[in-house]
Order: sequence, then structure tokens, then C-alpha cells
Amino acid sequence: MQYENLTVEEIQQQLEQIEQSRTDLEKALEQRRQQAKHDIAQEIKDMIADRGYDLGDVLPLLTGRKRRAAAARKGDRHYVRYIDPENPDNVYVRGVIPGWMKQKMLDQGYDPSSKGDREAFKANFLQAADD
Repeated sequence: MQYENLTVEEIQQQLEQIEQSRTDLEKALEQRRQQAKHDIAQEIKDMIADRGYDLGDVLPLLTGRKRRAAAARKGDRHYVRYIDPENPDNVYVRGVIPGWMKQKMLDQGYDPSSKGDREAFKANFLQAADD
């Protein structure tokens, strides 16, 4: 096809058709991948049953030690709670820094985006609560 003979609108229309085809192909590919996963899972289940084993007995062997160990430890996690001594309702555990903490950090000359400043602020201005 000679693209130089096409108008701007025709080229745009061709591009839109190509993009739609790409979207359709990506959806079809994802559906095939999902079906292939289900198919292989069923083959494995059938193989386990054909050999006289229970799926629940074999499945832990497939997940590996790291996952089993991590799952066992998951409930043992402990995070320090930091409490604002000026207002005990202000509590920080982990994750996104709450607005009250950001403001107090800025008031004290700390940079909330700096991990070192966050750690120093927690050590100097907040109370660690052991639960």
C-alpha cells in the first residue's frame, strides 16, 4: 500500500484500525494465557489424583520453602507505633506519613521526604509504644 497517496483522515483511520486490532489481539492473548493456566492446573490435579494422592498433601510441596516460611511468619510481624506526645490521638505505625506528622516535621525543620529525617524525627519527637 502506498501511504503517500492517503489523506490525513485515511491515515488516521488506518492507525485507529491497527490500534483496535492490537487491543483485540492483546485481549485474545491474555484469554489464551489464562485458559492455558487453567488447563495445566487441571492436568496437574488429574495427575495427582491418578497416582492416588490427595491434592492437599502435594500442594505444599509445590509452593516451596520460602513461601511456607513466609506464610508462617506473616502473623508474627510487629510494627512500632509512634505516638505524638502532644496529642495521643495522633498515631503513626508505618506507610504513608500522615498530615499531622508532616506538618510537625516541617515545623521542626525536618524534611518528610528524607528517610534519615523521618527516623530522627520519630526518635526525637515521638513516643514509641510497644504493644
